[in-house]
Amino acid sequence: MLTREQRDTLLRRYPVLSGIEPDLLNPALAQARVLIIIKGTVVFDELQSCHAFPFVLEGRLRVYKQALNGREITLYHVAPGDACIVSAGCLLGKSPYNAAGLAKKDTLMVMLDTSVFNRLMTSEVFREFVFSLVSKRILELMVLVEEVAFQKLDRRLAALLVDRGDLAKISHQEIADELGTVREMVTRLLNSFSDDGWIRIGRGWVEVLDKAALVEMGRQ
Repeated sequence: MLTREQRDTLLRRYPVLSGIEPDLLNPALAQARVLIIIKGTVVFDELQSCHAFPFVLEGRLRVYKQALNGREITLYHVAPGDACIVSAGCLLGKSPYNAAGLAKKDTLMVMLDTSVFNRLMTSEVFREFVFSLVSKRILELMVLVEEVAFQKLDRRLAALLVDRGDLAKISHQEIADELGTVREMVTRLLNSFSDDGWIRIGRGWVEVLDKAALVEMGRQ
């Protein structure tokens, strides 16, 4: 059961919930479960049964696909205020997860069981919230497919480094997982960027020295 503080945080992170009829929302929140997930924990795995819909209050989830050879590619991240369309799709389609989810930080989540989720879907406000997020994620995934299929890896790497800020605490393997490639390729490109004076690299971190050059590379 949610504490008063957790309920207030949930409504602040997901203001759309305040538009749901109280007779529908209050019983749903009374049945909600709170989970504290430690960084590095697999929250759900591919082909696992789906029994709940998560709302992230703190932390971040990485949703990804893994090939048989072990290579991974990030589909999207779920931050506070976001929703996981893999979970929504599995609940609506009554099917197993078709991707995996990993806690990238210590994460606090509110979980709504299947029956509660289904009751909330009778609310037009909640349905619009879910379907609008599905639409948004589909567009993001279409962009991802285009990037993987048509853009060179060096451009994608440059764009990722710009997006992560001046000092990114990220390993070569984590970058490879984000981009859907192998660590050796990432290391080679990072060393090339470093030789050009664009970045400085260390164990588990990358510092951006020439953001303009990376931005230009990402646009080519």
